[in-house]
Amino acid sequence: MVRRFVRNLPGKPGVYRMYDADGDVLYVGKARNLKNRVQSYTRFGGHTNRIAAMIAQTASMEFVTTATEAEALLLEANLIKKLKPRYNVVLRDDKSFPYILIGHDHDAAQITKHRGARNRKGSYYGPFASAGAVNRTINTLQKAFLLRSCSDSVYENRTRPCLLYQIKRCAAPCTGEISQEDYANLVKQAETFLAGKSSTVKANLAKMMEAASARLDFELAAQYRDRISAMSHVTSQQGINPQTISEADVFALAHEGGQVCIQAFFFRAGQNWGNRAYFPRIDRTHADSEILGAFLTQFYDDRQPPKNVLLSHQVEEQSLISDALSARAGRKVQVLAPQRGEKLKLVTHALTNAREALGRKLADTRSQSRLLEGVAKVFDLADPPQRIEVYDNSHIQGSNPVGAMIVAGPEGFMKSQYRKFNIRSQDITGGDDFGMMREVMQRRFSRLLKEHGPRGERSAQDEDSVAPWPDLLLIDGGQGQLNAVNGVLEELGIEDLPVAGVAKGPDRDAGREHFYVPSKQSFMLELRDPVLYYIQRLRDEAHRFAIGSHRARRKKSIGTNPLDEIAGIGPGRKKALLQAFGSAREVSRASVADLEHVAGISRSLAKTIHDHFQQDGK
Repeated sequence: MVRRFVRNLPGKPGVYRMYDADGDVLYVGKARNLKNRVQSYTRFGGHTNRIAAMIAQTASMEFVTTATEAEALLLEANLIKKLKPRYNVVLRDDKSFPYILIGHDHDAAQITKHRGARNRKGSYYGPFASAGAVNRTINTLQKAFLLRSCSDSVYENRTRPCLLYQIKRCAAPCTGEISQEDYANLVKQAETFLAGKSSTVKANLAKMMEAASARLDFELAAQYRDRISAMSHVTSQQGINPQTISEADVFALAHEGGQVCIQAFFFRAGQNWGNRAYFPRIDRTHADSEILGAFLTQFYDDRQPPKNVLLSHQVEEQSLISDALSARAGRKVQVLAPQRGEKLKLVTHALTNAREALGRKLADTRSQSRLLEGVAKVFDLADPPQRIEVYDNSHIQGSNPVGAMIVAGPEGFMKSQYRKFNIRSQDITGGDDFGMMREVMQRRFSRLLKEHGPRGERSAQDEDSVAPWPDLLLIDGGQGQLNAVNGVLEELGIEDLPVAGVAKGPDRDAGREHFYVPSKQSFMLELRDPVLYYIQRLRDEAHRFAIGSHRARRKKSIGTNPLDEIAGIGPGRKKALLQAFGSAREVSRASVADLEHVAGISRSLAKTIHDHFQQDGK
């Protein structure tokens, strides 16, 4: 099959995709010469077991040519992140990083945390490894430079300074406590500091502090002193700070037990802005250089690279990666594995952290495996469960009812698989937990049957993906909830799915839970049994997620306006009605004649509004 494609392929750079008989993508690759690269798959022998299996499963291929090999490399990374092919190294954690933004789309610049596309005018500083690091830095920067953090709407409607001005964290440009020119100087100082010139800013403030002291203006001198102290706090909290490198990302790879950890450190403005550990999905036959190279191209697929990218290993096509990142950044990006000096110290430090993080990961995995073996023993499962689904409901006297599902497996909680169910049935009376659980089960498993078919063994093709069908259902409740769930499963023809109810003990004491399974007497576990603690954690997580979902729904319902339910009432007419009558309640009491006097409200629409509130005694 592969040989058939070779005959018509051009000798140009490009990207190829290999598909199996079901149309699922197996592999995405790039080539300097498509014809030569694909032809290499047609020879007999010389392939690793992974490549041989991939070729054997390939049923079709697709190709796209590019102008340069660097473009092919970037396109390959984009497709791998999107398609997640089985035989590629896949970066699983693809969350965006937070940045500090000083916005320049207003006369008084705002300092704020930013994620996502850089479509707002301003200066961006980052990335930071976590939102907490950004919040702490912004908090301290406000002490040092007194920049506003409020939204533009709040700014425009202030008539007197807010609390941040009183505690000396904002200069209050909103009420004219500082001139626009002086505030612009504060913004300039903050940007100079964040650009890595902290010593210059400190020196200037020190001169102003001395001058104020010489004038006997000790209050102003104390303010300068506090700002210098705040700036020193920012740099002191950054951990390792390089002396000769102002901007770099450092990546170090540790490989053990069939798993890989890549530790990333981010240095900007000569300061350490945090680190993050990644655990990409790999095949055991992938070499470290291949893994790190594939990781880099995916990592920078939607991120701006810094001037320097420092690596613990030489990677394949290192110069090509450097060219591709330079093309993306619009400036020179150096990719290298340093051998001496401060750069090597930074990489060594990152490598130590990578090994430690991988050790913790392996220890957690082994501990998790033992817990899952214990769960299998408690509930008489043939094998340790790979996917456990836990269900709970939340409501207040039947209002805004929500069902919640959380998922756990060998690597802990799988939050991307969590689901919430807004209860829709009008037949469920307030507080009918059984009815709510029946609706959740009906919706969940009827959809599962429709999308994935009957429950069965996972195919080899799916061994690296998340299993759609659970191996165990845990229900927060006793025999009644268990009967409701089993009734729905029987109606759907699902007979071999293990289900258990977890009922709180007397006085709702943790540790005295009763477990209910079909065709058996309820039982309890020993108070110090690790499996009991594990199940409590699962139940508590489901409870947390259910309550959070319920609160979000309740908050949304509180914010709704009865006028939103009326056809023909948009934002403009709603505003006019509220300005004329003061509230939706007064609108509901108004006559048709009174409603007609509002701008934009015709007689027919006035009658529609009046009828809407009069029906059913509204």
